Amino acid sequence: MSEQVPEGERRAELAASLARVEERIARACRAAGRERGDVTLIVVTKTFPASDVRLLAELGVRDVAENRDQEAAPKAEACAGLPLRWHFVGQLQTNKARSVAAYADAVHSVDRERLVGALSGAAVRAGRTLDCLLQVALDAEAGTAGAAGPRGGAAPERVPELADAVAAAEGLRLAGLMTVAPLSGPYAGRPGEAFERLAEISTRLRAGHPAANMVSAGMSADLEEAVAAGATHVRVGSAVLGVRPRLG
Repeated sequence: MSEQVPEGERRAELAASLARVEERIARACRAAGRERGDVTLIVVTKTFPASDVRLLAELGVRDVAENRDQEAAPKAEACAGLPLRWHFVGQLQTNKARSVAAYADAVHSVDRERLVGALSGAAVRAGRTLDCLLQVALDAEAGTAGAAGPRGGAAPERVPELADAVAAAEGLRLAGLMTVAPLSGPYAGRPGEAFERLAEISTRLRAGHPAANMVSAGMSADLEEAVAAGATHVRVGSAVLGVRPRLG
């Protein structure tokens, strides 16, 4: 595990991994005819210690993500004062909205109206404005006889009403869309096509909500396909931090 490695050695490991991921993103941007600045790297730090987050900040990382509030809240507190933007990317229970609203700058996993209400109330109480991305479950597309998998998300046909709910909610800003390459359904094993479908949904969303221009897609294994499809943010964990330690 990373905490057993001397700090200098761990810093060198992270620097080398970041350089490799940076080259992958840059190469994907060139292939897609896009500017490197069009794509933001979010490093997913779940299961790794706050010491790694501090090293990443020293190395120039500005966006980090977590998917479990019970881990994210103390980690964000331990890293308070660092120039970081915190993204919450996991499924979120409404009873955790107040905690998440205290530290997260963006929530990528909004998938139901009840959660919109909980986040809105929490953001207002905290005196903050949260960027919200709608999580789209492409395995639950109409006509595919599918249902949202264990990763959650709203079916594509529900995006318009959910977008309107976020846009009307106090303390929230509709920022865009997020998806995870489906493990089942018509897009299983076809991340490029899944991300192209997300781009189509994003284009329709921006017709009514022009500022909702974030497209969060792609992880360590499929970031190239996401960049090719127009992702503005890629969420990379293991390719930067290494094999995840088991949660105790």
